[in-house]
Amino acid sequence: MAAKKKIIYTLEFPIRSSPTILFGFLSTAVGLQEWFAEKVDQREDRFYFTWNGAVDEAIQTEIFDNNYVRYRWDYYDDDEFFEFRIEQSPVTNETILRITDYAEKADLTSSQQLWNQQIQNLKHRIGAA
Repeated sequence: MAAKKKIIYTLEFPIRSSPTILFGFLSTAVGLQEWFAEKVDQREDRFYFTWNGAVDEAIQTEIFDNNYVRYRWDYYDDDEFFEFRIEQSPVTNETILRITDYAEKADLTSSQQLWNQQIQNLKHRIGAA
């Protein structure tokens, strides 16, 4: 039986924050622990995220300061990832956080809702809510 193919999707959120401050919340264990998981540990390029006592592991596969950071969960296929990308709107100069992730079609809505909730946590921690 073939594995279900996940689909890639992208969400965009305006964030009232400088790219430099926002990037710290997306690319470091200390920053991610503020909003993304109860506890985050880092050993080199491996991150360990704890929720309700369960630990998920991700590897930081790419990073470009103040621009983007890409992770791959240990249960993702090699070509799948989740990415935080910071962009500036050329019109409003607003900071935009673009999240790219993968989900099975049946899980797409719940996955997007989870990201929306997580970003509300992030905005609150940054003081941009």
